[in-house]
Amino acid sequence: MKIAVLFVGEVHDRGFNQCALEGVKRMQATGTAEIEIISGVSYHPDAMIEALEAATARADGVLFVGGQGNSVTPQVAASYPDRRFAVVQGNVIGANLASYDVLQEQSGFLAGVAAARLTESGVVGHLSGHRVAPGLKGRAAFASGLRHVDETIRLVTGFCDTQDCNETTQIWAGAIADSGADILFTMLNGARDGAIEACRANGMRQIGNATDWCAVDAAVFVASAVARIDLGVERAVTHLLAGRCPDQIEYLGLAQGAVELTCAPDVPEAVREEVVATARLISNGQLDVDTVYEGPEFELET
Repeated sequence: MKIAVLFVGEVHDRGFNQCALEGVKRMQATGTAEIEIISGVSYHPDAMIEALEAATARADGVLFVGGQGNSVTPQVAASYPDRRFAVVQGNVIGANLASYDVLQEQSGFLAGVAAARLTESGVVGHLSGHRVAPGLKGRAAFASGLRHVDETIRLVTGFCDTQDCNETTQIWAGAIADSGADILFTMLNGARDGAIEACRANGMRQIGNATDWCAVDAAVFVASAVARIDLGVERAVTHLLAGRCPDQIEYLGLAQGAVELTCAPDVPEAVREEVVATARLISNGQLDVDTVYEGPEFELET
């Protein structure tokens, strides 16, 4: 069987895409299918549809990695009823289309709890790129985690429309720092280096996402909202190979060991304990995580 896996942007981004890639490589290693990796797809509807249709022409199953696929995969899947499709970080389903969602909002909420305890200025930032469902839910959850601890904290939040341009994210992160933020939660792919440089220049600590950025640079990263996108990829590919198409979205979160919040060594033990206790409440269904944000948004002055 032939499976095609599509990525928007650079696949070796040390973040979301690379985490997903690890799952693809593990499935390739099983030898149960011929798996093609298609990277560098542009975040534009026509480009994504063209890539999907080209992949469909030479594969039995197609997996789109990222919430960007929600807007285009359903129409392609409907045009090819004899093929199977899946979206990781998806919220779309159909007769031949499945979605798998690693609950980044759960680790995002924990990031909000930690940021609320660690901020000294009372101003916290958030920066993401594309306005896709996982990023929007992650932002809303982060804001919810802040409010859970302290409703007086001001959130400076924005989407810069790119996951891969470091020049853009450096400018945006610097502007957020200028707004008074001393902690910045980022949901970025290849464009994280720009945010890192802005954090270094402004003495702002960062909370990363997807992979454990505390293990990469604990001087910059005070925490990281880990999300095992690779587990979602493994589940999706396994079902594509088996010809299974779940009729509802499959979720992987704290209860499945798919998300967590890691902390840098200098985070106080009391904060760590609060994060663990909060994670337990979410996992047990005793604490709801908001996935809709209706507050103000930061706009970069031009």
